[in-house]
Amino acid sequence: MTKKKALGRGLNALLSDSEKDERLETDLPPPVVHTSPSGSISEIPVEQIEVNPFQPRTHFDEESLLELAESIKVHGIIQPITVRRLAHAQYQLISGERRYQSSRLAGLKTIPAYVRSADDQQMLEMALIENIQRENLNAIEIALSYQRLISECNLNQEQLGDRVGKNRATVTNYLRLLKLPPDIQIAVRDNKITMGHARALINVENPEQQLYIFHKILSEDLSVRKVEELVRSLSKPSAEKEKSSAPSSANREIVHLQSQLSSHFGTRVVVKSDGKKGEIKIPFLSVEDLNRILDILKMH
Repeated sequence: MTKKKALGRGLNALLSDSEKDERLETDLPPPVVHTSPSGSISEIPVEQIEVNPFQPRTHFDEESLLELAESIKVHGIIQPITVRRLAHAQYQLISGERRYQSSRLAGLKTIPAYVRSADDQQMLEMALIENIQRENLNAIEIALSYQRLISECNLNQEQLGDRVGKNRATVTNYLRLLKLPPDIQIAVRDNKITMGHARALINVENPEQQLYIFHKILSEDLSVRKVEELVRSLSKPSAEKEKSSAPSSANREIVHLQSQLSSHFGTRVVVKSDGKKGEIKIPFLSVEDLNRILDILKMH
């Protein structure tokens, strides 16, 4: 079996061995400890554990929690949670909130846990990195976690890449998703469109055109390749822009008018004028697209 590649410094760089953590209270009874090849595991009363205030994931599917609770009743906790000690008989989750919540639903009195030492900054970083390493995390959740690591943990993109085992280009691609309109971000989060679709839409500068293409993706079930072709067709500069390196005042007005009409119709509109007469071209990509334009013109 292929060994899973380590994710940069990851959690191992942040977690210190619990044996190095001095006990906070001299009169604490010794914890129930089980030894294993991976380290020391303590059985901690569930009621003594509070949730992680830095948990990046705010929503947990109730049905999924119940399914895990049923599994825990039968098989117990396979993977211990990780906590830090706050005070006498008081702990705080670092990672493993699904297991913790499901254990409560299953009626467990104690739960196996690794006890680590960590300050608030380390808590946030560990929670975010643990969250990123989840296999079922969607692209927007990853992007938001990356953004929090940069803004709240004072990391640059290169340092972030080292933490999560990704190159800088990959980190940048995720962060760019957060520049998309909210409707598109929600669609990525809800798996209505893929990250490939979203990355193609990023190359469209006009948010209204982004939304227009987005709705076409949903209504026509466009592939990523089709979206990329559509984006290229809309992104071709007009002949007037290419010819004029120092546009006159009249040309600037034409360019401004083109921009306004393009935003209004959700497609690249071309305006040509010799100062006295001219023409306006409104391209359409399908019959449905033509009907959409006619609706805007109130010709239906």
